Amino acid sequence: MRQIFLYLNIFLITSVSIAQQAINPLLTEDSVAQQKWVDSVYNSLSLKEKIGQLYMVQVMSNQDQATKKKIENLIKEYKIGGIIYSLGGPVRQAKLNNELQALSKVPLLVGMDAEWGLSMRLDSTYAFPWNMTLGAIKDNQLVEQTGRQIGEHCKRIGVHFNFAPVVDINTNPKNPIIGNRSFGEDRDNVTEKALAFMKGMQSAGVLANAKHFPGHGDTDQDSHKTLPTISFNKERIDAVELYPYKKLIAEGLSSVMVAHLNVPSLEPRSGYPSSLSEHIVTDILQSKLQFQGLTFTDALTMKGAANFSETGAIDLAAFKAGNDVMLMSEDVGVGVSKMTEAYYAGEITEQRLAYSVKKILQAKFKVGLNNYEPIVLKNLVADLNRLKDDILYEELLENAITLVQNERDLVPIQNLETKTMAYVGLGDDDGSVFFNELRKYGKIHQITAPNFDELTAKLQDYNTVIIGFHRSNANPWKSFEFSEEELNWIENIAASHTVILDAFVKPYALASLKSVTNIEGIICSYQNSEIAQQKSAQLIFGAIDANGVLPVSIGETFPVGHGIHRHAIKRLGYSIPERVGMDSKKLKKVDSLVQKAISGKMTPGIQLLIARRGKVIYNKNFGKHTYKGKEQVGWDDIYDVASLTKILATLPLVMELEQEGIISLDSKLGELLPDYKGSNKEDITIRQMLSHYARLRPWEPFYYHTLDSITKRPSGTYYTTERSKAFDIEVAKNMYLRSDYPDSIQKIIKDSELLPNLRYRYSDFPYYILKKFIEDYYDRTLEQLVQSHFYEPLGANNTLYNPYHKISNKKIVPTEVDNYYRYREVHGYVHDMGAAMQNGIGGHAGIFSNANDVAKIMQMYLQKGYYGGKQFLLPETIDRFNKSYYRNEDNRRGVGFDKPQLSGEGPTCGCVSMSSFGHSGFTGTYAWADPETEIVYVFLANRTYPSADHNLLLKENIRTDIQRLIYQAIID
Repeated sequence: MRQIFLYLNIFLITSVSIAQQAINPLLTEDSVAQQKWVDSVYNSLSLKEKIGQLYMVQVMSNQDQATKKKIENLIKEYKIGGIIYSLGGPVRQAKLNNELQALSKVPLLVGMDAEWGLSMRLDSTYAFPWNMTLGAIKDNQLVEQTGRQIGEHCKRIGVHFNFAPVVDINTNPKNPIIGNRSFGEDRDNVTEKALAFMKGMQSAGVLANAKHFPGHGDTDQDSHKTLPTISFNKERIDAVELYPYKKLIAEGLSSVMVAHLNVPSLEPRSGYPSSLSEHIVTDILQSKLQFQGLTFTDALTMKGAANFSETGAIDLAAFKAGNDVMLMSEDVGVGVSKMTEAYYAGEITEQRLAYSVKKILQAKFKVGLNNYEPIVLKNLVADLNRLKDDILYEELLENAITLVQNERDLVPIQNLETKTMAYVGLGDDDGSVFFNELRKYGKIHQITAPNFDELTAKLQDYNTVIIGFHRSNANPWKSFEFSEEELNWIENIAASHTVILDAFVKPYALASLKSVTNIEGIICSYQNSEIAQQKSAQLIFGAIDANGVLPVSIGETFPVGHGIHRHAIKRLGYSIPERVGMDSKKLKKVDSLVQKAISGKMTPGIQLLIARRGKVIYNKNFGKHTYKGKEQVGWDDIYDVASLTKILATLPLVMELEQEGIISLDSKLGELLPDYKGSNKEDITIRQMLSHYARLRPWEPFYYHTLDSITKRPSGTYYTTERSKAFDIEVAKNMYLRSDYPDSIQKIIKDSELLPNLRYRYSDFPYYILKKFIEDYYDRTLEQLVQSHFYEPLGANNTLYNPYHKISNKKIVPTEVDNYYRYREVHGYVHDMGAAMQNGIGGHAGIFSNANDVAKIMQMYLQKGYYGGKQFLLPETIDRFNKSYYRNEDNRRGVGFDKPQLSGEGPTCGCVSMSSFGHSGFTGTYAWADPETEIVYVFLANRTYPSADHNLLLKENIRTDIQRLIYQAIID
C-alpha cells in the first residue's frame, strides 16, 4: 500500500505544486494541449494496450524476415510503446521505422544507443569520439555541441530517445562494460561533461537518458553476462555515484536507465538487481532525488537475477519497483500476461499504471508524436554525413589528445636538422595514417622487424624513435592492453633512444608500462581513428596546441586532470576548408578546372595545394607522370620546379646574408665579385638585378655553344660518356660535360652586352651571378647551403637538387623528351640546360620538390620568417625584399619575388592583395602567398612533357583561373 500511496500522490500533484520541488522534464510549454492529448490517448486504450505501452523492444534493421514478423506482431497485438534500434544502416532503418510506425495505433517511441552518434557514417566509423575522449577536453562547450549534433542525427533518423549520456564514474581500469563509455573518474568532470552533453542533445529535441543508475563505474564484471557487484557504502554512493544524477535531474534530465547491478548497501536482498529494487528505483531515484522523468530498466534479458527464473516475472518485478519502461523483455507476450494478472489481482492499481503510461505519452507528445510524420528518405545519408560533423570531430580530437610526459620539452619536435627519426608501429591495428602524416613534417622511416634483435640493429642509425601503439577502433570494448613482448620492446628502445610513445587507446593501457623514466614523450590519443592519427602527428610536430588532460588516473604516476599544455610552433597543419573561412563546395570548382587541364593535355599531372591561416585545406594530386604511363601522381612525388628555385633556394640565402650585414640591397657587383670590377656590370646593385631592372639580357642558350655546328648534337670537345676529372659535370646519364665549363658560363655573362634601354626585363643572369658569390663566400655549394640553412630545419625533406642521386625515378616526375640537347627523356635531371651545365645546381633552376614542401617555405615567408619554432629570417628582412622599388617605372617586381600586375594581365588572377608575392616556373609550376588573406597556393606540373613547345597552361590561364576560384571560395 505504501507504494500505491506514493504513486497516487506523485501522479495527482501536477506541475503547479511539484515545480517548487523538482522539474518535470516531460512537460511541454503547452501543457494544457499535452495533457488533453495524453488523456485522450490513454482513455482510448484497452488494459492490454496500456500495458503494452510500457514495453520497448529491440529491433535491428538488418534482421531477417521472421524476426521482423515477430516485431510487427508485437506492435499489432500488444500495442507496444516503443522500439530500440541497434545494428543496421541508415536507409534500412528509416524504411523499417516508417513501416513499423504505420502499424502502430499510437506512434512508437523510438530509442537508440547512440552514445557517440550514429554509427552510420559512410566509412563505417562512429560519428563522434567516445566519452573517455570527450572527458579529456577542457572546453565543455565543445561537448555540448557534440550532444546537440548527435541529437540532430537522431532526430533526422526518427529517434526520440538517445540512451546517453553515460554518467558512470569509472574508477576501475578493468571495467569491461564502461571504460571508454565513461567521461572519466572525477565526479565533477563527469558531471560537467554529462550535463553539457545532455543540454546539447535535448536542445535538438531528442530526450537524454542518464545511465547506469546508481553507478556502474567500479566493477570488473560484464553486466551482460552476470550480475556485477558494487560494494561501496551508502555514503560513498551518495557522494560520488549519485552526484551526476542530482545535477542532471535539477537541469531537466528526461530519463534514467537503472542498471543491472547488485548493490548490497542499497538492496540487501540477494539476486535483486538494482533495476528490480523498489528502494533504489522508487525511494532513492524518484523520491529522494525527486526524479519525474521516465525510468527505464536496463535490458531485462541480462543474466544473474537468480530469484526471477520464471519468464515474465522480471517484467512484473521491474514495474513494481517503479520503472516506467521495460526495456528488451525476454518475452513481451508473457510479460503482458503477468502484468494483466497482477492488475486484476490488485497488485497493480489503475493509478499506478496510469502514472507510467501517461508519462510515456507525455514523452511522445514532447517529441512530436502527436503529429507524427514518416521519416523523409531523400538526402538521408547526406544529412547524416554533414560537413559540420567532420569539423566538430576534428576540433574534439585536437582538444582531447593529451601530452602526458614531455622530458626536455621534446614535443613539439624542433631542430629537425639534428634528428634522425624512425617510426615503430605496435599493436594489432593499422597506423599507416599516423606514419604518413608524420612524413609530411620530416624525414622519418618506418622500421619493422620480426624480432627485437633485428629491430635494434635497424634502429642504430636513428636517435629519435616515435612508437605508435594502435589497437582497433571498431568499438570501445576492444582490447587496449600492451602485450608483454611490446612492453619489453618499449622499455629496451627507450633505454638507448629518445622516444615518443603515442598510445591510440584509452589511458589505462599506459599504466602497464614497466617504467616511464626513459620515455621522454608520452601522448594519449585515445582512439585509432584516422583523424586521431592525423591530429596526433600534427601535435608532435607543433602544428596544433597540446590541450588535453587525463580523464582518469594512470596508476600513481599521472593523476586525473594531468596534461601538459604546449603551444603550436606554427608548422603547417591540415584541416577542413570551413575551419579557415573557406567554402568546400566552391573549392570543388578547382577540381573541374584541373581536370580540364589534364583532359586537354596541358600537362600529364598536377599537384595542387591550398593553405589558409596555417592550415592546408586542399592537397590533391591529379593525373599521371606521363600521358602514356601508369604512374599516378602521389603527394610525395617530386617535380622539377624550374624558376621557383629562385625564391626557394637562392633568395633565402641572399636574404640571410643581407640581414646579417654581409651584403645590402645596394651592394654592387663590382664590390661583391672582383671579376666584375671594370665590367659594364660593376655598378649594378642587388636591388636592381633582383628586381629585373638592370639591363641584363633575359638568358643565354649556353648549351648551344657546346653542340656540333653540323650535327647539332653534343660535341665531343665538350662531352664524354664516362666521368673523369676533366669531364665531371653530369648533365644526363652517361653524359658528362667538361669540368671547366661553368667558368665559361660566368665569363659569358660577365662579358655580355647590356640591353640598350633601362626597363623591366626578366632575366636569369642575376641568379647565376649570385650563386657564384654565395658559393665563394661560404666555400660550399649552393646545394649544401640551402639544405643546411633552410630545408633540413624546415623539414623540407622532399626538396633537393639532383634527386636521381637519392630518390627512385618512380617518385620523380619526368619533364621532357629532349630532342635538341640531351636527346633522351629528362627524368631526375634538371630540365633547364643552364642548370644542368652547372652539375644540376643552378641559382635560377634545379630544385625538385613537392607541393607540401614548397608550401612550407612559402608559409615561412608568410609568417615573416618564422616556422617550426625558428626565426629563419627577420620580419623586416621579408618586408625589404617583398617590396616593389620601381613601381613608378612600371616595374611590378619585388627583390626576387614576383608581385601582382600593376594593371592588365599578369602573373596573378588580379584578385590578390598587392602585398602578395610568389613566382612561376617554366615547367608549369606556380607558388603564391598572400599576407592579407593568409593564403598559400602551390601548383606543380610538368606541362613540358613530352614537349615544351606549347604552353597551354599559360595560354588558357589555368593557374591564375584556379587562383581566382580560391579567392571566390573565401567566406570570411
